[in-house]
Amino acid sequence: MSLQLLKYILPVSFLVIRNLHAMASEMKYVHYEKGGAENLSVQTTNIPALREREVLVKVFATAVNRADTIQRKGFYPPPPGESEILGLEAAGTIEKIGSDCTGSWKVGDKVMALLTGGGYAEFVALPEDMLLMVPNTMKFSTAAGIPEVWLTAYQLLHIAGELEKGDTVLIHAGGSGVGTAAVQLCVLAGCKPIVTAGSESKLQMAKELGAVAGFNYKEGDWSEKVLEFTQGRGVDLILDCIGASYYEQNMKSVRTEGRWVLYGLLGGGTISGDVFSQMLRKRIRITGTTLRARKLQYKKNVTDGFTRDCLPLFKDGSRPALKPVIDTIFPFNKAADAHRYMEANKNTGKIILQIRDEISGQTIHDEL
Repeated sequence: MSLQLLKYILPVSFLVIRNLHAMASEMKYVHYEKGGAENLSVQTTNIPALREREVLVKVFATAVNRADTIQRKGFYPPPPGESEILGLEAAGTIEKIGSDCTGSWKVGDKVMALLTGGGYAEFVALPEDMLLMVPNTMKFSTAAGIPEVWLTAYQLLHIAGELEKGDTVLIHAGGSGVGTAAVQLCVLAGCKPIVTAGSESKLQMAKELGAVAGFNYKEGDWSEKVLEFTQGRGVDLILDCIGASYYEQNMKSVRTEGRWVLYGLLGGGTISGDVFSQMLRKRIRITGTTLRARKLQYKKNVTDGFTRDCLPLFKDGSRPALKPVIDTIFPFNKAADAHRYMEANKNTGKIILQIRDEISGQTIHDEL
């Protein structure tokens, strides 16, 4: 080979190798700037490095949660040291396992997981203790609708709410992901779920899943309807993601010595008036809880309990059966549309972002 030819080939070869290395160490993700959904864009960043006892997951699908839209607006930052990328859950395959991991997971396993952030990306790193096995016949786009809302609902009911068989449970936002999961978990536990929602279609879906009653919050004082349905007794437990704007009606709806779990403030966080005396008279126990910022051990306990009590019931042919309710699947490059769809309250159940093709594993690369 002539010296002249080598002078041409070597630089080109070096460029090819450098580009291949860059491709192997970079990934596409949905970037956001504080503000509206129009500030979402597909950009490139480094694939996350593994920390202690972490695995790298090749993400096929994630889901849009209300927390994502709030974080996008600048009001719900991730816990310190965690990924700034949006996305609280993901489903995919294990790409790499940390050398200090102790579990039985293998590269290629189909998994899903609750995240502190990072789901809107081609890859995400997460603790091995947060992994859940995806049933063999389940699509990734379905599995992505399980971790955040089902683990949240399980925690709200069984840990924070101390659910007991026979309880009547009032579930707000009954057509949401958490709402549709909580209804099914109540039925599984031998309890009676009542829901509120903003449309007849959402109420109908909740009833099909097992809700014993549903009330449209746009049609007057639903607390009177709750009391009528419970023959004046009130409900044993409230799952409340609304907060201040529902305070008075919640207080009317909960029974004496009932429990009230607050996990969101969509209706505001400031209450004035005769608050404490009402709590004292009815001897109400109000518990505030979140899941994202909890310590890993707490989330592991929730994950272990859910794996034991619920995960087998997502398999085909299970009796009783649990199912994630999927409303709409948006491609990766339409994250802005997915956020607008959620903020318009159009969904009943989960909104999914498809990152990769289910069969080929190829990423959807088009720009937003």
